[in-house]
Amino acid sequence: MTADLTQPLSPADLLATMPFAVRLGITLHEATSARTTGSLPWAPELCTAGGALHGGALMALADAVGAVCGYLNLPAGAGTSTAESKTNFLRAVRSGALHATATPLHVGGTLIVVQTDLRDDDGRPVGQTTQTQMVLATKRPARS
Repeated sequence: MTADLTQPLSPADLLATMPFAVRLGITLHEATSARTTGSLPWAPELCTAGGALHGGALMALADAVGAVCGYLNLPAGAGTSTAESKTNFLRAVRSGALHATATPLHVGGTLIVVQTDLRDDDGRPVGQTTQTQMVLATKRPARS
């Protein structure tokens, strides 16, 4: 992802840059540099034994929402890539939807750290992900 923040993108436009997230059924509701929110509805094809949303689905939602938050904190023209992501799982989701709220913990010149809180429909904590996004400078054209 490369930042061109001269034209503000809607949450739907930002999500469209991530076909995997779209395929999973993730929706972005709010997308600002201070807070990004999204959700993933429970679906049987996203589950593991016992009808619980698979941990990979939880991590995919956290990664997508956190990546958008990181992207929105980039300097103009820079790109980003996830360098590290850690998730703590706290409870299962067996119905309804999973909701994510991402906020930046650190915005620096080389790294952006984002925390994404995952909650169920009742607002109970489901998990927490901390991801580190590298700030990738734009490549200058080679000299001849």
